[in-house]
Amino acid sequence: MGELLIQDSDDRDDLQRLSKDDLIELVLRLQRPDKTSRTSSKPPSTDRKERREQAKPGGAQPGHEGHSRKLCETPDAVEDHEPTHCPNCLGAFGADAERELTGEYDEIELPPFSRSFGGIAGSPFAASIAARRRRRLYRLSQWERLSARASNALAIYLKTRQALSYERLQQAFSDLFGLTISQGALMNMFARTARAFEEKKGQALAVLRKASFVASDETGVRIEGVNAYHWVFCCKSAVVHMADFTRSAEVVRKTMNGHQPRVWSSDR
Repeated sequence: MGELLIQDSDDRDDLQRLSKDDLIELVLRLQRPDKTSRTSSKPPSTDRKERREQAKPGGAQPGHEGHSRKLCETPDAVEDHEPTHCPNCLGAFGADAERELTGEYDEIELPPFSRSFGGIAGSPFAASIAARRRRRLYRLSQWERLSARASNALAIYLKTRQALSYERLQQAFSDLFGLTISQGALMNMFARTARAFEEKKGQALAVLRKASFVASDETGVRIEGVNAYHWVFCCKSAVVHMADFTRSAEVVRKTMNGHQPRVWSSDR
């Protein structure tokens, strides 16, 4: 115990000057466990708050060397995107204006679906398929984006409907299309497309808040390494999912917005 006291003190002399009662109090204080909901009257919600505050933030940590997808060395086509006006003075960007390359990116597109039809004229024949299945790469000089078919629609379907994890979603794009996509790129993809679902989200909430029969439940889920809760509210014509760090009634009040259905079912 003496070694512990010396390590916790910046000055050995300070400990030597303490009285016997002060030393006893210091030892007892070091032996006491941290106050939690299990060792004191603190509510469990304070435990989750402290864990969230102590948890490491998501994403790359400071000092992490970033990695990005390598550009295709032989793209099918190259498109240059140039501004038409200066964003500051609104002056026209002329053909002789000074230019500076700000970035190069690949756009990856899935091949179009092709079908072959045939007929009979003395003997069966079939039309040749002109469009071959292939991966098309475009190099852009302004922003990086995967096409709607190659990324947003397919990735969202596989993630939400087929419940693929980020790791398995990466593997699916690699196995099916030979594409290497980082988990961060997938997360950014979902964040960009979230706005497209705002209208449908509002419609689902409006239906839920008028329903006469509602069922609800919640289960634990991890968000950035912290325990949280996945809430589900459903009625005959809508299902609403909510994620929150608490399982208190505040989530119910926020979701239902004052609506009280005639029948409310839960597993208790």
